[in-house]
Amino acid sequence: MKVTLSKYAGFCDGVERAYNIVKDAAQNHQIKKPIFVLGSLVHNKDVVDSIEKLGVKKIEFSGKIEEISKEIDDKIGTLIVTAHGIGPRIFDIAKEKGIDIIDTTCPKVIKVQRLAQVFFNRNHQVVIIGEKKHKEVQGIHRWARKNSIIVSSNEDIDNLKFDSSRSVTVISQTTQNRDWAENMAKRIKKKYPQVEIIDTVCSTTRDRQNEIRELAKNNELILVIGSPASSNSNRLWEIAKSVNENTYFIERLEDIKKEWLNRVVNIGVTAGASSPRWVIRKVVDYLNKV
Repeated sequence: MKVTLSKYAGFCDGVERAYNIVKDAAQNHQIKKPIFVLGSLVHNKDVVDSIEKLGVKKIEFSGKIEEISKEIDDKIGTLIVTAHGIGPRIFDIAKEKGIDIIDTTCPKVIKVQRLAQVFFNRNHQVVIIGEKKHKEVQGIHRWARKNSIIVSSNEDIDNLKFDSSRSVTVISQTTQNRDWAENMAKRIKKKYPQVEIIDTVCSTTRDRQNEIRELAKNNELILVIGSPASSNSNRLWEIAKSVNENTYFIERLEDIKKEWLNRVVNIGVTAGASSPRWVIRKVVDYLNKV
């Protein structure tokens, strides 16, 4: 069996950065303990388990600051903001309670947050193309003081109504399917020609998506490694599946079913941005022995 591993598989720069920051903090005696992460650092159970072994605990977090503020107290030494980002209010709450914060928000997400803030402050109507309940999108929404409009479907576009006296700026969730985001932006532009579209889909996300299309064309079977909660992993699976019906989504090696591999000669493997290299390596090593 020939196994082709995506050159973009696994941790992106933003996730690698967040993971290393948390590991370093856990081992740094100058960082106030205990350390808590506001939700899952990334959407991957293996990564979450690895940092919990270092003594870093997790606070369950749905994305709503109102629900979590009572759980954040002075028993926390340091609070970690995850790579997905969060709204500005959490920084005020931590300061009020004397809690240190380490912000591991991906720099590319920070850029989108600041765009939302800047254009809101200029009195623009901000539109975010993305998944309404995703942590990244909710964080960006809060940087626009929760006055942005989140667009997740064609129905949302049909229901758009803008104040004609305001300029309109459209941005996107960084991990969205680029083709889908561009199509949604074009539909908005067609309905409201005066809007300004800013492409904020991450370049690494774009590269992964372009590559998976080629892998899906040139291999009999595709495996996408990622967490079911990972937006970018799900986008990779959707794209591959649209090209190659013989595409499967797995979280780790144990999810592979042997019957998938019967009489398969060429297999392509990719992984979402939150999949650690040790999980990917186990999958590839197994396939190379089949």
